[in-house]
Amino acid sequence: MANEINIRLKNSNKVIPMPMGCTLREVYEASGLDMQYGPVSARINNKVQGLKYRFYNSKDVEFLDLHSPSGMRVYTRTLFFILSKAVEDLYPGGQLFIQAPISKGYYCELSIGRPVTKSDVKDIRERMQQIIDADMKIHREQCPIEEAIKLFRERGMESKVQLLESQSNLYTYYYRLGDTIDYFYSCLLGSTGSIHLFDIQYFYEGLLLRIPSTKDPSKLEEFMHQTKQFDVIREHQRWQKILGVRTVGEFNKAIADGRATELINVAEALQEKKLNKIADEIVERNAKIVLIAGPSSSGKTTTSKRLAILLMACGMHPHTISTDDYFVNRVDTPLDENGEYDFECIGAEDVDFFNEQMTALLRGEEVELPRYDFMKGERVFEGHMLKIGPDDVVILEGNHALNPLFSQQIPEEQKYRVYVSAMTTIALDDHNYIPTIDIRLLRRILRDNKHRGFTALDTIRRCPSVTAGEDKWISPYQQNADATFNSALLYELGVMREQVMPILQQVSEREPEYSEASRLRKFLQYFKPVPGDQVPPTSLLREFAGGSSFVY
Repeated sequence: MANEINIRLKNSNKVIPMPMGCTLREVYEASGLDMQYGPVSARINNKVQGLKYRFYNSKDVEFLDLHSPSGMRVYTRTLFFILSKAVEDLYPGGQLFIQAPISKGYYCELSIGRPVTKSDVKDIRERMQQIIDADMKIHREQCPIEEAIKLFRERGMESKVQLLESQSNLYTYYYRLGDTIDYFYSCLLGSTGSIHLFDIQYFYEGLLLRIPSTKDPSKLEEFMHQTKQFDVIREHQRWQKILGVRTVGEFNKAIADGRATELINVAEALQEKKLNKIADEIVERNAKIVLIAGPSSSGKTTTSKRLAILLMACGMHPHTISTDDYFVNRVDTPLDENGEYDFECIGAEDVDFFNEQMTALLRGEEVELPRYDFMKGERVFEGHMLKIGPDDVVILEGNHALNPLFSQQIPEEQKYRVYVSAMTTIALDDHNYIPTIDIRLLRRILRDNKHRGFTALDTIRRCPSVTAGEDKWISPYQQNADATFNSALLYELGVMREQVMPILQQVSEREPEYSEASRLRKFLQYFKPVPGDQVPPTSLLREFAGGSSFVY
């Protein structure tokens, strides 16, 4: 038939003939697939699209459900829209601010002219459920960008006005749910009835929106206490409000107004101030072992080097050591469920030998420190001797540094623990947050390409296993920290944009990872570029972008 196209369905390796102009939803209905928690979206030629997408040519299709990160992002954005409508319905003139991911949920603040109460949260939850039960259609409207700006300005949605005004597109789109309109940077579900599980609870002065788990979408993500991280996030948000750069629209205006140098200097000064405070606390406690941990690309190495300099300024003699040098020999490395070496688990570290050496140092003995030869997969000794005195302090950084098992024989009074993570606090607009994991992934793509010869495809492909290791071995111990250091820099995405974009463009459309590379490219395009020549050589960003005065 002349008006028939072929859909190559990756989920079943079948080719389905479909009429031209059919929707993605219609393709699913004809596919014979039965996804309990989906579909919520699909990769079409390895680019994520919503279920209302129409086909006019033959395509490859892979349907996604809530077990996939992409599918969960669609589900979560739809919940944001439903929450936004519930707040608009209950509190005309009120404002919703989706602030940051925290405690396995999303912290939101409300501006309704008075403090938010538990009764308000109950009312919002009930209204959200009513909207879901009504199975309301979610419409995607395309229009000239000036028309969208006018609509959002009329409704007092200034963060969206500022974001769209800073873009160069001729056309844009917005979403409509009943009388409520909103902008989201990627696709939503087709109707509210597709939401099967959520919760909100009173959280500090606002609320916490909770979502299903990607491991088991029949259950909510397990609540995680992250009070220290939350305090750090709110501290940074206060500073951004003072600087007038709470959202990307405000950030872009600041760059256009020539304030790039100011933003760089303030961001760097805030980090230096925090590290100075940590150094002072280490000296006051007379801690001899400083343990630094954090997820991949959080900037642990630069943090340890900068902290060492500040401790020297306090009259101390620091010694920096990587816990990687305490890996067991390759032949003794545990295997994962796929029979591959599991370098992420604590069993990959020689915990007993580490504790033996550290306790010997604390007794005043001299030890020979190891170096791990990654090419041979063996621990080697090259005569690097260490003995510490009253003014010495050992700084160790690595994945398991905050795990109590790792330093179990070291007396508590001798330890000081630091958790490092890139907790992004700037938002695209009031209803579009920036995932912390995206910042770290972009850092890793840049570093791996510049310093390790890896492509963006290599780095994106490894991301799921790295994230799984972090969730298992790093995140559960972050509350053990004596101090939490936010390594995110307000300006860094503007600097990284020009460097990372060409690396992401090298990912072929034929690769499944193209969808992630495409999403990251679109995300980076929201930011005005920031010249990198004014970034100080001691900046944490230099660990990834190059040009650091530190040796790695």
